[in-house]
Amino acid sequence: MLNLMEITEKNKKVLINELKERIGETEQEVILSVTNILSNVRKQGDKSLFEFTKKFDNVELKSLEVSKAEIDDCFNKVEEDFIKALEEAKTNIEDYHKKQKSNGFLMAKDNGVYLGQRVLPLERVGVYVPGGTAAYPSSVLMNVIPAKVAGVDEIIMVTPPDKDGGINPYIGVAARIAGITKIYKVGGAQAIGALAYGTETIEKVDKIVGPGNIFVAIAKKLVFGQVDIDMIAGPSEILVIADEKSDPAFIAADLMSQAEHDKLASSILVTTSKELYEKVEIELEKQVKTLEREDIIRTSLKDFGKAIICETIEDCIDISNTIAPEHLEIMVDEPMMYLGLIKNAGSVFLGRYCPEPIGDYFGGTNHVLPTSGTARFFSPLSVDSFIKKSSFIYYSKEAIMKNGKKIITLANKEGLTAHANSVKVRLNNECL
Repeated sequence: MLNLMEITEKNKKVLINELKERIGETEQEVILSVTNILSNVRKQGDKSLFEFTKKFDNVELKSLEVSKAEIDDCFNKVEEDFIKALEEAKTNIEDYHKKQKSNGFLMAKDNGVYLGQRVLPLERVGVYVPGGTAAYPSSVLMNVIPAKVAGVDEIIMVTPPDKDGGINPYIGVAARIAGITKIYKVGGAQAIGALAYGTETIEKVDKIVGPGNIFVAIAKKLVFGQVDIDMIAGPSEILVIADEKSDPAFIAADLMSQAEHDKLASSILVTTSKELYEKVEIELEKQVKTLEREDIIRTSLKDFGKAIICETIEDCIDISNTIAPEHLEIMVDEPMMYLGLIKNAGSVFLGRYCPEPIGDYFGGTNHVLPTSGTARFFSPLSVDSFIKKSSFIYYSKEAIMKNGKKIITLANKEGLTAHANSVKVRLNNECL
């Protein structure tokens, strides 16, 4: 099922290009449709949200906001073990993200000079949560908890209504557990427009986070600048580095855990053992027949599944650093020995008993990760995603008297005489 590649410098470039080009050019029709939706939301506010909800979701709503009673009812519709697991996952995610909090600083210099930096949370954040068959309660926790830890004052959630005009009960439960108090029944590009521009009911936010379909992704891209966004996520990816001692059943299962997401998902095995690769092939064929999303997995592995044989684990890591995968598993005896060699990866899973789904649901690290090679320069969603930094400076009279001429010299060299003048008037109260 995996395509065995001989790794050369040329093949490396071919592989990277294949992975980057999985999405291709966005169809112009989608961009035009989303642009029209955003324009309507900006001009007509709530009216457009009701109309688009009727058009796209086949639901005629009387109110956009989800009531407390509706959320209470969600708890009557979900299993107790789900609630307990989600609550424990919340604790793990909170504990991890609390370690990410950073503080400002104040530095004092001679002659009455103080420099500093303040770390401030964003005031209002919008979280988009898909509904229906693509509902992911875990994404509620992953997007909301870092914002809560950062100290964001108000977090607004939007999610599409179900066919009865309610919301997915698992999403409702996750929202309550995460601490969300404002939820609106609106989905698609129109929900992104409402968060970006504001309507009579939904207040404009400073940043929009959360996964969605192509219409949601394009809408987020188009409103960026009006508001901040988390990222434009591409298809899911996993790269497994494994030595000859690794269990082929584990590897096959982990590769398919990402392949089931999407026909464009990429699953790559990089190993020091050709014999292991052959055993993994057998396991893939054996296990895939037992899985519900068999057709998607087979297509994904056929088109974007790769196997690469290397001489050493260090060679495997070199290839991984070039690819910069979203998820990286290292299946060796002492994985911590190699962690320092990893330069580019969204999230790293260490050891033979640490499959990627631990990070997706329960471990505590965030599952909103950079894809398509962007781990070379981009980071997972974190507390830092929900803060801004503001600098401050204080100069006493003595300090500006000491340094004013130097500032005037620099300003004059750039031809900005008004800049120089604002300093000079403080030195001798005379304009230039």
